[in-house]
Amino acid sequence: MQYKADNSAKAIFVNQAGYAPDAVKVAVMPFPCEEFRLENLQGEVCFTGKARHFGLDTNSQDEVWQADFTQWNQPGQYRITACGKRSAVFSIGEDVYLPLMKDITRAFYFLRCGQDLLPEHAGEYCHKACHRTRAKEWENHDVEKEVFGGWHDAGDYGRYVTAAACALSHLLYAYILYPEVLSSLEMNIPESGSAVPDILSECRYELEWIIKMQREDGGAYHKETTAQHAPFVMPEDDLGQLYLLPVSSMATADLAAICALASRVYRPFDADFADTLAKTALLSYCWLKKNPDFLDFRNPEGCGTGGYYERDDYSNRFWAAAEMYALTGEKHYHDDMVAAMKKRFPLSQLGYGDVGGFGLMCYIFSDCEKDPQLVERFKDAFRSDAQRFEKLMDDCGYGAAMHAGDYIWGSNMVLMKHAMTFAIADRMDDKDRYLPAVCRQMDYLMGVNPLGISYVTGNGEYRCNAPHLRPSSCDGIDECIPGMVCGGPNRRPADADAVKLIPEGTPPMKCFADHDGCYSLNEITIYWNSPTVFALAYMMSKLK
Repeated sequence: MQYKADNSAKAIFVNQAGYAPDAVKVAVMPFPCEEFRLENLQGEVCFTGKARHFGLDTNSQDEVWQADFTQWNQPGQYRITACGKRSAVFSIGEDVYLPLMKDITRAFYFLRCGQDLLPEHAGEYCHKACHRTRAKEWENHDVEKEVFGGWHDAGDYGRYVTAAACALSHLLYAYILYPEVLSSLEMNIPESGSAVPDILSECRYELEWIIKMQREDGGAYHKETTAQHAPFVMPEDDLGQLYLLPVSSMATADLAAICALASRVYRPFDADFADTLAKTALLSYCWLKKNPDFLDFRNPEGCGTGGYYERDDYSNRFWAAAEMYALTGEKHYHDDMVAAMKKRFPLSQLGYGDVGGFGLMCYIFSDCEKDPQLVERFKDAFRSDAQRFEKLMDDCGYGAAMHAGDYIWGSNMVLMKHAMTFAIADRMDDKDRYLPAVCRQMDYLMGVNPLGISYVTGNGEYRCNAPHLRPSSCDGIDECIPGMVCGGPNRRPADADAVKLIPEGTPPMKCFADHDGCYSLNEITIYWNSPTVFALAYMMSKLK
């Protein structure tokens, strides 16, 4: 297949993954247009419509026209044509999102550390096991520990507890809320075919690593990395000494929270593993009680890998208390949760830097005894965010629920977190008000953007193919590992390659380049894939 990372010359932008028959369907054109046509691949006109002039889109500086073809719901393959231009090919069909979901979930398997990726599962992307040597404590090299496993976090080979807990929370809550989608998903991983859903088997691989990151006293090492990022080599060729970087209160709280959550999820499948998770969560929570002050993390001198810094640990402790209460029903955890939220509220964020939204989800959706007024307060936090994001979406010609300041390193994470908020608001109130909004965010990710590209590798006629991802750059294979969600436009490029490629004054939505050196634009991470899984699971549960 021929692929390009820029479709702007064609200038009719569609969701290249396709549309469910009942989905909202809006193509975008940054040129004057009165009428558009929907054509099948034989060139036959199936539908015509009048384009709507949206006006100037601020974050792209495009004058935008929109082509709404929502009412056409017949399965098939199509293009939108107008004014002598045409879109990429897309499909309409009931299972149209399934290939995308499989790729995005299987991407976690390709990031497994410490395990041979075999041809029967990885195909041409197979490689030998990596990073299986013992790690030394950074502060005391006489202390060594076996901590191999888990997922490589991003374009580098580091593994970070707070990032891992965030990604796992997205995935586990997606499973809790949309089991009809994820429990039967076949991912072709080594554990496939067991009684455990594949998505939970994949998450378990990361959870088993997180458990190893707990110190004997319950504190959690912040990360496991080499001293500096590896050069561009395959993972098995990264032979640098591994280090356990110092304990932080954020990592410890997140470890407690995710293990408590996972204990509830895995109980029906493996009681022994659920017990281990519960004991791990309790030990870390006890550490938090003994250490009530914020224990920050900053890279020590000589370490240059990812920091994952946070300004406080209020949201982390809030989430940990909520999950421990949901797991045990013990009132003192509820008291801790209320005390933590008084430090800072609302706590509705869903990223590694602020995990309060996971605590809200825990309290809203778990079966524990609840304070009805507190439930409504937590729900109102999500409702307020959803309404605010909806206004941003309506003000954007491309339908992205983002303002200029959201186009940061990993802007597609912001996009998908906002899609999650829409989905959560719908789930709380048992309504589908925000279904079109979630669809529009996925449309943007998959090609309805000013560059006309799919930000997911291996998916779409015009797609990213050169992310900042070491195996992809070193494996000698032209096509990138599929299913990797790339970071997206960044109005303030932070790496030398990006600064050279992005002219000063470029509108925020266009500050992107598909280049493996542009880590501030085009890197991948586990917690950019994970909210995309959540949003897709919501869409697939609603759209047939």
